[in-house]
Amino acid sequence: MKNLIVFFTLIGLLSSCTSQNKPKTIYIVRHAEKQLVDNPDPELAQVGYVRAKKLAQILENQEIKHVFSTDYRRTRMTVQPSAQQAGLEIQSYDPSNHDALVEQLRSLEGNILVVGHSNTVSQLANYFVGEGEKYEDLQDIEYDFIYEVILEKNGSSVVRKLYRDY
Repeated sequence: MKNLIVFFTLIGLLSSCTSQNKPKTIYIVRHAEKQLVDNPDPELAQVGYVRAKKLAQILENQEIKHVFSTDYRRTRMTVQPSAQQAGLEIQSYDPSNHDALVEQLRSLEGNILVVGHSNTVSQLANYFVGEGEKYEDLQDIEYDFIYEVILEKNGSSVVRKLYRDY
């Protein structure tokens, strides 16, 4: 009987240490300010480079384990300082297939950074809001929001902050 109690105690302890129970944070941001040129894939403006560096500073101690970006120069340039700082490769994702991305984000261990676009970051955050109020798409001039998604065993929550809040 004593061995059975020890056995079940060990099983309980081991199961509580699985990755499904480990909370993680997903940081979702829009790419930084882009150059205003007649080009469907512009690079960052000078102020955008500053914002990308600020994002890396914000996330410096957040133990980011994965970084995701769409295949546009502005998104990759935004995530590059954070990826480089964490020693990570940038993983590409399709912004038109949020279902696949959300499934992948839920399955990964560790904190994650996702960089998207004005018409995708709020939609991605909304997957984790549950029954709460949904976020609207960002306006063309809005670059200063960071969505913090906390994933825990019993659900998720989303807080939208400004860069200056850090």
